[in-house]
Amino acid sequence: MSVGPALPGPVIGLRREREVLTVALGTNRHVVLEGPPGTGKSTLLRSVAAETGHDVVFVEGNAELTPARLVGSYDPAAVMAEGYVAGSFVDGPLLTAMRGSGLLYLEELNRVPEETLNVLITVLTEGEIAVPRLGTVRATAGFRLIAAMNPFDAIGTARVGQAIADRMCRVVLGYQDEAGEREIVAAVTGGTARPVALAVALVRATREHRDLRTGSSVRGAIDLVLLLDGLLRLRGVAELEDDGARETTRDALHAALSGRVRVTEGVERTPESVLDEILDGIWPADAAPPLADGSPGGAPAPAGDGPGKAGGLPPEAAGPESRSGPPERPGRRGPRQTARRELQLRHASFDDVSPEVGELDEEAFAALMGADPDAAAALLADLAMATDRELRSAARRLAARVFVQVGRVGAARARGTRRLAPARGGDGDLDLERTLDRWSGPWPPAPEDTVGRRWTGSRRAVCLVVDRSGSMSGLGVAIAAVAAAGVVLAAGERLETSVLAFSDRVEVLQQHGRHRAPEDLVLALVGLRGHGRTDVAAALRAAAAQLRTAAHADERIVVLLSDCLSTAGGPAESALAGIDRLDVLCPLPGGEAASEALAASRALAARGGGSVAPVRSLTDLGPALTRLLT
Repeated sequence: MSVGPALPGPVIGLRREREVLTVALGTNRHVVLEGPPGTGKSTLLRSVAAETGHDVVFVEGNAELTPARLVGSYDPAAVMAEGYVAGSFVDGPLLTAMRGSGLLYLEELNRVPEETLNVLITVLTEGEIAVPRLGTVRATAGFRLIAAMNPFDAIGTARVGQAIADRMCRVVLGYQDEAGEREIVAAVTGGTARPVALAVALVRATREHRDLRTGSSVRGAIDLVLLLDGLLRLRGVAELEDDGARETTRDALHAALSGRVRVTEGVERTPESVLDEILDGIWPADAAPPLADGSPGGAPAPAGDGPGKAGGLPPEAAGPESRSGPPERPGRRGPRQTARRELQLRHASFDDVSPEVGELDEEAFAALMGADPDAAAALLADLAMATDRELRSAARRLAARVFVQVGRVGAARARGTRRLAPARGGDGDLDLERTLDRWSGPWPPAPEDTVGRRWTGSRRAVCLVVDRSGSMSGLGVAIAAVAAAGVVLAAGERLETSVLAFSDRVEVLQQHGRHRAPEDLVLALVGLRGHGRTDVAAALRAAAAQLRTAAHADERIVVLLSDCLSTAGGPAESALAGIDRLDVLCPLPGGEAASEALAASRALAARGGGSVAPVRSLTDLGPALTRLLT
């Protein structure tokens, strides 16, 4: 219990609620303030009480609030000395407020035991209470009961009886509008406009996501701004546009909101996966952060910028983004979302799968998946970026299930404890064929250019590296998502995994040694769209850095999903240090580019002591993964 004058605080918004509460107190009414956490119930009461000159007696409602603790009790020592006299009685918060013309603010009304609430019935009706041995205590003229409760919390709460509800007015509070929440967060944190707008947008999105039963209050946005600011300074990141800012935002988002949101019963997702989906929607991986007014930021590098590739993915993967025309101006928008008309032109089965706006017919999709898996996968990947919000959300949920299920085909576990495998260097028996494929200099080859065959232990570290440069969309996205799911599902005690995506920059989707649910990884990948040039060397160096953290691995393997046609950076062959084996999954485009991509992939895989698996369709991916991971 605390007693004292209510210090006025800033009340942002809530004009109607403030007026109703002020009039209710002025007409001698008792009031219950009802609303989710963070809507300003306590702040509103303090402000109104300060304006009217009332003291406020605060008491926290919980299961331990007994009638004696609320009303008061006799001090045993004083009773032994003086008997049951008025001076031996210690007032509780209720009598303190009744005698002192104050407001009794009872927080968490629906957590108070029923027997304690029954004490209030006579007080609310008659303005008095009969206390055994003390007599009747009458409330002074200024006494009011103001209670607060969160009706959405089902843990440790009970329904307030009608006898209490019938004696109180009810004022319902909701969340402030977006501008109001920004003002609150800025006032509390002192943060600048852009991080504040980003935090508020993320928090407000949690209240609308269909997989969340309860979203976060504005307190989550306050914590998010403070954590983000501290992490950015700790990691030496100056601005949200700088490298590493989005990953830092993701870490702060998980810390600030994962404990505040509640996933809907029956939905098999983690809070972190939902938060990642929300972050992808507000700040896509290949876009600039939202602006200070909440509008989307521009893409840091538009599709096809610089000397980027013309192809490199299956024909279905190249949508309208790959058409010739004037280059896009940078900084205008994030990853492209696709309108229904464009989807109809791109996919013959679109109208069957989505007959109406916001609708996704899973039975029609299942039929298409059985008849033409490539067409179905390409359609689903594009639906995950549709401008139709309801359709996009449904497609992302379906993609998380379908692509993970398809990925299980290639996730067979390795059997046995040791196997004969190629390895770079002079250890083991010389593999002459692989050595000649690698060797391109003077004779004799250097030891690091030779390939031997040796018995290796089954502890392996695998890093999947996904090429997202060029015009990646549709089937290319689906193949990447299924490959990532397959690699993560194969992980276990004997196989550690990590996943990267790259263009001219590298993004870590799953760090080595950290578990990430395959559904989460699929959702991250279906949000990617191709842009930028292809720096294979930078990707291999980043993969080697991930593999170095696998201290107990006997073999460190990179699985590269790319056509290996570098358009930026140095030669890929110069970045093989720390990689025991490099295997390439080569998506083959149509036309002459296929032979060029296959030749580049074979050359790089030979230098890395690995092999090449051409991927022309989704059905090629399962057997290829099975061969590489077992």
